[in-house]
Amino acid sequence: MEHSGPSADDHHGDRSTISAVSSLLGIPIPTIRSWERRYGFPTPARTHGKHRRYTVEEIDQLRMLRDEITRGHPAGRAVEIVRRASEDADPGRLEHVDAFLEGAMRLDPVGLRQALDGAIDRIGVEAAIRDVALPGMHEIGNRWKTGTCDVANEHLATEAVRVWLARLTAMAPPPFRKGAIVLACGPKDLHTVGLEAFAVLLGRRGWPVRVLGPLTPVKSLITAVRAAEAAGAVVTSQRNVTRRTAAEAISAVAALPNVKAFYAGNGFATPTGRRGVPGIYLGADVVRAIDTFESALAGPSEPAAHAASN
Repeated sequence: MEHSGPSADDHHGDRSTISAVSSLLGIPIPTIRSWERRYGFPTPARTHGKHRRYTVEEIDQLRMLRDEITRGHPAGRAVEIVRRASEDADPGRLEHVDAFLEGAMRLDPVGLRQALDGAIDRIGVEAAIRDVALPGMHEIGNRWKTGTCDVANEHLATEAVRVWLARLTAMAPPPFRKGAIVLACGPKDLHTVGLEAFAVLLGRRGWPVRVLGPLTPVKSLITAVRAAEAAGAVVTSQRNVTRRTAAEAISAVAALPNVKAFYAGNGFATPTGRRGVPGIYLGADVVRAIDTFESALAGPSEPAAHAASN
C-alpha cells in the first residue's frame, strides 16, 4: 500500500511516488487518485506491485490541474484545460523549468539565469516569462510552503528572476504608445515578480510603464496615476488576506475619469474573490493578459498593439 508520508525511497530515478508528489504539490493522495479514476488524468506507470510512479511531466500536469481548480474551474473543465495545454506545449519547456528549479535548489543564481536565457533562445521572451520563470517561481513558493526547500532558496530565486527581468526591461525599445501605465501591488502586498514580468511585456510592446512596487498606499497610487497622466493602472494581490485593501485601491482608480482599472494575482483567482471588484480582471496567463489589456485600451482608430518579436 502507498503510504501518506514522504521517505528517502520516494524518488526512483526520474519518477516519483504518489506520496512524494502529494508532499511536493500539497494535494491529498485521495484527491490525486480520484482525478485519475474519474478523468483518467494523468495516468502514471505502475510498478510490479501496482504502485504509481510519476514522471516530471505528469507532476507538472498535476500542478497545473491544481492551479486551474484553485482559479475556480470545476475539476472536469480543469482537466480539459490542462490536457489542451499539455498537447500544445513545447516539450522543451519542462527541461527549462527543471533547470530553473535545479539552480534554485543548488543556490546557484548563474545556473538559474542560464536556464532562463536558454528558454529565451528556444521559445522566446514572452513564453520564457510565462512558461518558465513564473511557473518556476510558483513551484519554489510551493516547496517553501510545504517545507521541501528553505526560504534561502526562495529568496535567491526571487532576486535572480528580478535581475533577469530588469535586464529585459533595459533592452526594451523606447516607448511609443500614448498614456503611461502604472503598476502597483496592493497596500498590503509584497510580491512583485508577476508585476515586474508584466512590466517587461508592456515595455516590449511600447507602453511607458511606472512600477511602484510593493505595499503601495491607495493615496500614493492615485497621486502617481494623476502625475503620470496614466491611461491605465494595474493593481495586484497575491493573497486572500490582502485582497480587500487591494480592491479598495482598484476602486479608487476606477473612480478616476479617463483611467482604466485592471487587476490580477492569486488573491483574485476565484470568481468569489472578484465579486464586487470594479475594473478588468487580467487572468492568470500573463501573455493573454497583455492582449486583454490592449483591447481594453484600444481606441476606435488605434488597434491593439502587435506583439514584439521574440
